Amino acid sequence: MKTICLVRHAKSNWADAQTGDFDRSLNSRGEHTASLMAAMLKAMGVAADLVISSPANRAITTAELFCEILDYPKEKIVRRMEIYEGRADQILAIIQEMAESVKTAVIFGHNPTITEFANLLSAAHMESMETCGMVRIDLEIAMWKDAAYGKGKKVWYEYPKRKTD
Repeated sequence: MKTICLVRHAKSNWADAQTGDFDRSLNSRGEHTASLMAAMLKAMGVAADLVISSPANRAITTAELFCEILDYPKEKIVRRMEIYEGRADQILAIIQEMAESVKTAVIFGHNPTITEFANLLSAAHMESMETCGMVRIDLEIAMWKDAAYGKGKKVWYEYPKRKTD
């Protein structure tokens, strides 16, 4: 079995109109919720063998905050532009290329693509992943190259507001 945890980046800062989309930072709420959700992921026993992120500032910062709590070296985060620019099929291609030694991968991205990918991979029906929302998808496969749409099973979906409801 292989496991993917998909994480939408945390809340970003829209205050500076001069900052372009790629360079937008997290706001203080985003930083707080990233730490909260990372702690939840760790408490659930998820240990990342590989972390992959969009290189956009808000996504990579979210990934770095998670890595601090998950004890994953930040310098080992794989940055893939396709996650920022791309489509669901490009994320699937990234997954299919992962080393077989990876059992659990955590991927940080953006809406609408991250929700679309989660839905396609697991046949789930999520409307839209919340900021800093995370979904665990298990795949009954032995090799990543066999990952395909509909082969995954959504195990859980967690998001910050759910923790305060």
